[in-house]
Amino acid sequence: MLRNGFFLGVLAALGALPASVTAQADNATLYGMRNSIGDISMSPDGTQLAYIQPARDRGLVLFVASAEGGEPKPVFQSDGAPWHLAWCSWASNARIVCTLYGVYDPGYGYVLPFTRLVAVGTDGRNMKQLGQNSLNSAYGLRQFDGQIIAWPAADDGQVVMTREYRQEEQTNTRLASVAEGVGVDMVDTASLRVRRIENPRIDASRYLADETGAVRIVGVRSTDAQGMMRDLMIYSYRKPGSRDWKPLSRVTSEGDAFDPEAVNAERNLAYGFKNKDGRRAAYAVTLGETAPETLLFAHDRVDVGEFIRIGRTGRVIGVSYTTDKPEYKLFDEEYAALAARLQKALPGLPIVNFIDASRDESRLLLFAGSDTDPGRYYVYDKASRKLGEVALARPDLEGRPQAEVKPVSYPAADGTSIPAYLTLPPGSDGRKLPAIVMPHGGPSARDEWGFDWLAQYYAAQGYAVIQPNFRGSAGYGDDWYVENGFRSWRVAVGDVNDAGRWLVKEGIADPAKLAVVGWSYGGYAALQSAALDPDLFKATVAIAPVTDLKALVGKARNFTNARLVSDFIGTGPHLVEGSPVQQVAKMKAPVLMFSGDQDLNVDISQARSMEAALKAAGKPVEMVTYPGLDHQLYDSSARADMLRRSDMFLKKTLGLP
Repeated sequence: MLRNGFFLGVLAALGALPASVTAQADNATLYGMRNSIGDISMSPDGTQLAYIQPARDRGLVLFVASAEGGEPKPVFQSDGAPWHLAWCSWASNARIVCTLYGVYDPGYGYVLPFTRLVAVGTDGRNMKQLGQNSLNSAYGLRQFDGQIIAWPAADDGQVVMTREYRQEEQTNTRLASVAEGVGVDMVDTASLRVRRIENPRIDASRYLADETGAVRIVGVRSTDAQGMMRDLMIYSYRKPGSRDWKPLSRVTSEGDAFDPEAVNAERNLAYGFKNKDGRRAAYAVTLGETAPETLLFAHDRVDVGEFIRIGRTGRVIGVSYTTDKPEYKLFDEEYAALAARLQKALPGLPIVNFIDASRDESRLLLFAGSDTDPGRYYVYDKASRKLGEVALARPDLEGRPQAEVKPVSYPAADGTSIPAYLTLPPGSDGRKLPAIVMPHGGPSARDEWGFDWLAQYYAAQGYAVIQPNFRGSAGYGDDWYVENGFRSWRVAVGDVNDAGRWLVKEGIADPAKLAVVGWSYGGYAALQSAALDPDLFKATVAIAPVTDLKALVGKARNFTNARLVSDFIGTGPHLVEGSPVQQVAKMKAPVLMFSGDQDLNVDISQARSMEAALKAAGKPVEMVTYPGLDHQLYDSSARADMLRRSDMFLKKTLGLP
């Protein structure tokens, strides 16, 4: 709740944290629990860790602990109603900056997202709000506080951050502010002293700073005459020491122009992405008049994922990408050698990520995991070569056997080989099992090899699970993406259905016990699968599903991204043919849906419309609503309830004991 322009109830009194779940807890409780580490970072001197841990279902607590071990100390907590601790990092060895994220209805009749940046001492004192105090200004809504874009080398509690300004006025005074737009400030997190670095610009939407804190790149989102965002971001750069902006690139969703992500002052380079041969590749561009490009890495089958960055400066040391399993290419020779040593030191944990580092990079914070290990965090000391485990991602699953995840492929109806991940119940012979096809969300996303709490839960309950990276998925280049999973729904959903047929053909699935389960776009695909083959799946579970493409476009009319949404969804017969709510007459399988009533990604009206249409057609349907929750159902009790209910539904519908 918000009152008088500040938080009330955001930072609740610290109380007892939930005890570890007992070994006798059911699988729904164990797998429904959120990760024990929501976010974690290392202090500049490398001696302390700050991490966010779940509490009281949807609450979150910030802890500080010695990197050497010992009792962690709670600093503050958010109650999740509506504010969540989303991210925390260190402004100095004694102060931490956190982002609070919340969903709230400011009186418009629909919910909106908000963020606030706060700083607090490691002793829990001297909490300061770094951005905006009030929800509204005289000329607009104050939604976002901005982002930290640089940590000054002094590590003295100052940060370089973007800030969103709105014009203000105060009645019967001369006090007013005409600042409007996004600017950049140096902010002292203890005293709130501010030094302006970049004046607010009404057209600016993104700034990139180098490791010295100098702002080197600005991004301007192009808009039409009505102020609606267009599919064009215009980037400009500065030479070292200059205040003059020079043109850099004009970026669209086509991906054919350089899209910057980071700046290196020492080498005067910008790092970013652009397409090469129809797939995303990593490039470096010299920030000068000629702006020559250097190809850093491209793969001949998949897109490059993200830059791997290290430490307080965010120095680029490599890139990640995913074929059958996550992989990386490290440009930095020291870290390439270190990664090879870590792979040997951590057998069975092939996913190794650099999470953070001390200012001098002498100490590193690492994550390691696999398909059967949810992950664990380590501190590595370069001088002593000591590697110490400091935390588990899911301690309540420790010691319990998890299902192996196997990369597979299967033929689509047109012969195209579709990559997927197959998870079989531990100890199963993999024959004639109840089975689930589980398409991913997005649609501009993909599944990756690793631990997946949803798939692991169903495997623990005895189901085989296949997760197809159907055409329309991201990560495989432009040709695989087709026109996206909505415009090209017949291809995407056809590939999903073909995954079920393959399970039956291979003898893995009992055809009478085949179900489809999906979240977000995956929920859409689960429901829409009946439009192509109503007899294939015997049960459908859809979590936060899109059901009506016309309504999806219509909902966006309240927002400045309306044109982007409309262009993405498109026009034509697929708005009806590709909408599950219009296909209920074809549906035979019983449907169970779940949705949070504050979902920003997919409004709950989508699921409610589907429920009403199915009931009107006399089709079996049940819908479960979680008050106060958004798209991710970020609440341990709600997730456990969703898992438990979905398993009961599947067992009953499929005739399982």
